[in-house]
Amino acid sequence: MRTVDRITIRAPIGRVFEVAADVERWPRFLPHYRAVRFLQRANETGVGTVEMAAWRPFGVVRYPARWVSEMTVEPGTHEIRYRHVWGITRGMDVWWRLEARPEGVDVTIEHQWAGPSWPVVGPFVARFVIGPVFIHGIAKRTLAGIKRLVEGGLTPGAIGGAHVGTGA
Repeated sequence: MRTVDRITIRAPIGRVFEVAADVERWPRFLPHYRAVRFLQRANETGVGTVEMAAWRPFGVVRYPARWVSEMTVEPGTHEIRYRHVWGITRGMDVWWRLEARPEGVDVTIEHQWAGPSWPVVGPFVARFVIGPVFIHGIAKRTLAGIKRLVEGGLTPGAIGGAHVGTGA
């Protein structure tokens, strides 16, 4: 299973990278994120083991998703990497790539995963349900929320507990 989500954000690359890497503050401005917390920090830059919980809305019904990842931040290359180590998506690799362009910052999130270890149906469920419905559904909301925040000139710290946007 492979999903790729992209967005262009009109802001300096350093600002976009700062917000993208500051995952603990995501629930303040991304209404689909229920919680994000570090279970272990390897250093002060936010690298470590992070637990994330989000909602995947289906109209008025919201389905909970939760996972734990090893997070690596690569400031010199403007990349953030995750390796899911717990949850249904254990073994998934995620790459956030930020690239400065004349029109703004091109942000790409790529997810790659062989699927759950369920006999026979695992790859099918990953490719046709988990990837396009859950992974893409959460990733596109995350990118749209970061775009709203950064292009609106706000910072996660200035928001407090309020959400920005609709999460739709």
